[in-house]
Amino acid sequence: MSSKSEQERERLKEEYKEHYRRIKEAKQRLKRAEQKGKISQAVNNMNADNLLETVDEFLGKVREKVTNVEARLDVAMDSLEDEDTTAGSKIKKEELDEELKKQKAKQTLKQVKAEMGMLYNEIEKHADEIRTEKTIGNKKPSSDSKDNSSEPES
Repeated sequence: MSSKSEQERERLKEEYKEHYRRIKEAKQRLKRAEQKGKISQAVNNMNADNLLETVDEFLGKVREKVTNVEARLDVAMDSLEDEDTTAGSKIKKEELDEELKKQKAKQTLKQVKAEMGMLYNEIEKHADEIRTEKTIGNKKPSSDSKDNSSEPES
């Protein structure tokens, strides 16, 4: 009878091993599924609109600073004509300072573009899709349409 009990014991032992293997595999599958879920949730939480909005705000600030510098430069150029040579040299110094600031802004913008890489390309594509055709300041239509517009309506 001892051989039967030994055989039964070995059979049960194998069943337990198989049962624990299945439990271990199920835990591993659960862990992988949880990781995949976390990754997909993180990707879903990344809102491209917020990223684009932040970059647009930054670019807007840079453009505003550049515009401000250009306006100051224009004012300095206009006042250069009215003032004497000492004031002119002072304006030239200011003008050089403004030009330096402008160059620094351009350099910073280039650096940001380089850092942004692919995201910036996507933003540019999006901006190109949004643009509309320019209607103000376009050249006049051909002479055929001029003739039609100058004729009085009946």
